[in-house]
Amino acid sequence: MPEVTIPPEITPENVTTHIVDTSSKPEYKDQLTTELRKANVICIVYAIDDRSSFYSIHERWLPMLRSNGISVPVILIGNKVDTRDTSNMANCVLEEEVKPIMSEYKEIETCIECSAKELLNVSEVFYFAQKAVLHPLRPLYDSQTHQLRPLCASALKRIFRLCDHDGDGVLNNKELNDFQHACFNAPLQQQELESVKAIVSKNKPEGVTSHGLTVEGFLYLHWTFIQRGRFETTWMVLRKFGYGDDLSLREDFLHPSLEVPHDHCVELSSDGYSFLTELFQRYDIDNDAALNTYELEELFQVTPGIPWKNNSFLQSAVTNASGYITLQGWLAQWSMTTILDHKLTLSYLAYLGYPGDTREGIKVVLRKANPGRKRKKGRAQRNVFRCYVFGAPKSGKTSFIRAFVRKDFVPTYTPTDRTWTAVNSAEAKGSERYLVLEEFGPYDTSVLQNRQKMAECDLLCLLYDSSDPNSFSYITQLRKNYSLDHIPQIFVATKSDVDYAEQRSDLPPDVYCRELKVQAPIYISVKEGQLADIFSRITGIIRNPANATPALLLSKPRTATITRYLLYTAIAGASLTALYATYRGIRYLWGEGGRLPSTGVSSRHGEL
Repeated sequence: MPEVTIPPEITPENVTTHIVDTSSKPEYKDQLTTELRKANVICIVYAIDDRSSFYSIHERWLPMLRSNGISVPVILIGNKVDTRDTSNMANCVLEEEVKPIMSEYKEIETCIECSAKELLNVSEVFYFAQKAVLHPLRPLYDSQTHQLRPLCASALKRIFRLCDHDGDGVLNNKELNDFQHACFNAPLQQQELESVKAIVSKNKPEGVTSHGLTVEGFLYLHWTFIQRGRFETTWMVLRKFGYGDDLSLREDFLHPSLEVPHDHCVELSSDGYSFLTELFQRYDIDNDAALNTYELEELFQVTPGIPWKNNSFLQSAVTNASGYITLQGWLAQWSMTTILDHKLTLSYLAYLGYPGDTREGIKVVLRKANPGRKRKKGRAQRNVFRCYVFGAPKSGKTSFIRAFVRKDFVPTYTPTDRTWTAVNSAEAKGSERYLVLEEFGPYDTSVLQNRQKMAECDLLCLLYDSSDPNSFSYITQLRKNYSLDHIPQIFVATKSDVDYAEQRSDLPPDVYCRELKVQAPIYISVKEGQLADIFSRITGIIRNPANATPALLLSKPRTATITRYLLYTAIAGASLTALYATYRGIRYLWGEGGRLPSTGVSSRHGEL
């Protein structure tokens, strides 16, 4: 028969359903296979009064589906139920013959009997077919053991933890209402809440306490929904929290599409910072303003794990005296993660239960504004900046960065064999920003050849050991080999507590900086804690990069020369004008003949 279409408005799920009839005749095998490959659900019909048609289910149809790689839900339909003689104990067929088939073939979603002649359960057949696609039972429930499947139970336990905002292991009335509103957009009345808890208490005593619903009670509720055929209720909850049909978090939930122009970067938004702050405070169980190892593990229980664990992140973040990450270090770490890998931040916001669209937890901002151009009002300003640290071996790069995150000075030298990153907040002119310092080994200069990586750099911090005569030449050679003048730069002379050594370079460091028109090297000693407010200076330069960018500074001499020429010309003109005025005044006093005019005073020697 031709294809039949059931319009969405007459189905409970409001979806369009296309019913395609197929033939079992051999000559239609290719057409049958084509249609089966296009199907979302397959209904295998057998006749109650024809046992051979029942045997063909596991002898022909189900093996054929598997051999063709077709993996969609299957509904078994026993037709002609009106012909069954009740004295033959029809239920025996269902229990003894259908059940083993369903156990062997996991793709079978359910089995239903109907009568096309009497129109008995016909509409239910297509209702279950729709549910098998939209709300499949098999991923949720094991029909043999009558238990929730492990993946389903694990997902529901994670959802329970996300909804347990106070972390007491119980969903109180407010948390239950928040959950109900988030999933179904409707609150529960007090009477309904008490009714739910009464049902759980009666059948699962450990599922309820005086404070609310435990995780056992939460799982029991969903077991009850499924037992009553309300699979869609559990699926609505799972999908609200990002789960797909395979009960793993969906790709579009973890990594929603986000367009980031090449000249922009990504940072946390104020909502993102608020969420992460609240999360920190929720899991700071001992209220010591830091997260210890246990608290961190508990916080990341609903995720694949601590995202920075393999990178020894506690060594590159601000911690307290016990080595536990503080709120400042926590927010700084997420600030760094977002600017370096915003997709990782998006996925973890999803794992951690960010309310709503995770993209609202971040913002896309312009990486660099044109120097001299006024910042547009209302444009999002950057809060996180990246500084690349380069220097010769033993120039003190690692100690410099450790000082930035308030770690103790370590006198033992360890060569830098990989890129190391640290983050902290720094203040400049009353404004606090996050600064990411990235150390590169002396032989790892590949980043300097990568245009995209260099475009992401806000400042080059060039370190040299003031006690090593060969240290500064590494910096000058680096600048010769790579085009770096378009990037703001700061020169830092380390180990100022040791005797100064004359640098073996073409120009002394201060003269070299003067030639570039940048600030002279800043002398510091990490060992003695004499840092000359270097990190605030770095932040200040990043916020006003024009005064530290050689390319911009070296392009100004012509303008300055013209200005000085005009100034000198104006001064010379003014001087000549003054001299001329003086000359005219003298001539006037002496008169036209070169004599002073008569005053009318007599003298014996004549008139003056």
